[in-house]
Amino acid sequence: MSKHLAVINREQCIGCFSCMFACSRTFHQAVTTEKSAMRVRIYSGTEGAFSIRTCKGCADPDCAGACPTQALVPREGGGVKLIEEKCIHCSKCVKACIIASLQWDRENRVPIPCRHCGICVKYCPNEVIGMIEE
Repeated sequence: MSKHLAVINREQCIGCFSCMFACSRTFHQAVTTEKSAMRVRIYSGTEGAFSIRTCKGCADPDCAGACPTQALVPREGGGVKLIEEKCIHCSKCVKACIIASLQWDRENRVPIPCRHCGICVKYCPNEVIGMIEE
């Protein structure tokens, strides 16, 4: 069994983006939400409604299958890891993610795969996301 990131309490999300900032700071030393492997978005016109996109850690990820250079490879336990020097910046992987959870680094033009490390969980003040065993 391996642990995967999951949305466990969506209605508790307050849109603080602490999860996204934690991911960006930890892995990219950037104080931004743009380098995060997950996304929290606000539904326009709806007070308190948020969309939370996290990688599900697919065993046979479509994003890796779509990569023409094998820059994304399946990670043990589910999900993918990036071999950046193989990436040709085509973004086919992002388009192939059926749940639209694979994020794209616009500055470096590479995918930002989730590591399922749980750093975002640690910084979520309302236990909206968690690590679950599957």
